[in-house]
Amino acid sequence: MPTWTAFTKLAAKDRAEALGLALEDLVDPEPTGIGVFEIEDGSGTWEVGGYFLEVPNDVELALLAAAFDAKPFVVSEVPDTDWVDKVRRELIPVEAGRFFVYGSHDADKIPAGSEPLLIEAAMAFGTGHHGTTQGCLEALDRVAAGGFVGQNVADIGCGTAVLAMGAARIWPNPVMASDIDQVAVDVAQANVRANDLDGKVTCVEAAGFENDALKARAPFDLVFANILKQPLIDLAPDMNTHLAPGGYAILSGILTRQADEVIAVYAENGIGLDRRDEIGDWVTLTLRKPE
Repeated sequence: MPTWTAFTKLAAKDRAEALGLALEDLVDPEPTGIGVFEIEDGSGTWEVGGYFLEVPNDVELALLAAAFDAKPFVVSEVPDTDWVDKVRRELIPVEAGRFFVYGSHDADKIPAGSEPLLIEAAMAFGTGHHGTTQGCLEALDRVAAGGFVGQNVADIGCGTAVLAMGAARIWPNPVMASDIDQVAVDVAQANVRANDLDGKVTCVEAAGFENDALKARAPFDLVFANILKQPLIDLAPDMNTHLAPGGYAILSGILTRQADEVIAVYAENGIGLDRRDEIGDWVTLTLRKPE
């Protein structure tokens, strides 16, 4: 069965959130889901969208857009597609340093001597195909090749936990992984089991470091945080608190034009730049706290 989407943009968070609430009140047809989020391009623009099983009422959408000073809604039909099957067919394995990220349909392609990480196509965020995840894995490979051995590692905002699993693959010590969303935590734990890393990666629900298990394990000598610019900036003071002297922070989810701001904030919090790497429009920062 096809579905429809209706999306608009506007320039204020409060109006975007209010428009999202107003969309929820539509009844003919009723939306099956609403999304409100900031576009991460530094413009301050917000996008509001609704998902429908029937064609939405264009008159109602026009009235809502006018009432909240938003751009006209763009309505699109989404074809009935088995997206998991489509992604499985099109998603090729990724090599990032010594790591080989693959789906089970490519299990016969694992190179000898690589560190394989199984992430199924259905587990969309953090499959290794995004420049941010790939950049973090390459940074992990590089610091390990330089002789660093992670004794106490945390993956904050772990998504699929691919970064935590990468660390657990190459070092003997248990790794902590956390995400703000319990569904993501459940996905991460399923991936840990699928990669035979039970007991080596512990997944918990947490906003940043706000979890008793994380606090008990701190300070960490390596912390991954592959999230977005503003959450990374907000995390900087806690990163300084929970990162051991001489420890690394590998950060991503940052557009190239946002990197200098993130670097400056972390420098103000006592964590300096060790290396900056770019893949497409995305930056991975390897930072280090002085000993």
